[in-house]
Amino acid sequence: MKKNLELLCGGLSGLALLAIMVLTFLDVSGRKLLSQSITGSLELTELLMVVVIFGALPLVSMKGEHVVFDSLDAWIAPFLQRFQRALVNLVCAALLFGLAYLMWRTGSEFAITGETTAQLKITKAPFIQGMGILCGLTGLVHLIKAFGSAQEEESSEGGTL
Repeated sequence: MKKNLELLCGGLSGLALLAIMVLTFLDVSGRKLLSQSITGSLELTELLMVVVIFGALPLVSMKGEHVVFDSLDAWIAPFLQRFQRALVNLVCAALLFGLAYLMWRTGSEFAITGETTAQLKITKAPFIQGMGILCGLTGLVHLIKAFGSAQEEESSEGGTL
């Protein structure tokens, strides 16, 4: 599952980031050399940033690369640390599932009303629903980590690299 998640989310985020870099290069070059900017480049960059951020979110959660407050860990017993990690992952999963639902619902409403971006008239619904799907996937990652953290720790303590 980890390989598929890395391939899907990493590829999605990487392609969106590449598109932002190419778009920015062409936009700045066009402005400097031809005195002509790319119409709607800001809107495209904003939409692509959504893809980069939400596409990377499941990977950040899976690898535990988000911000962690661990100043008190030295004074907390290991079994309480495991409980705390599981509880935090459960809370994160619940919140992300709730957010996924709200985003999916909002995307559906935008699809019905035909909501688009201001300048390029790009439909917003697929982006918002994509955010919902990726939040749901991130919630699933946290749920797996909540119930799988004890097995992960035991296997990592085993010493095989």
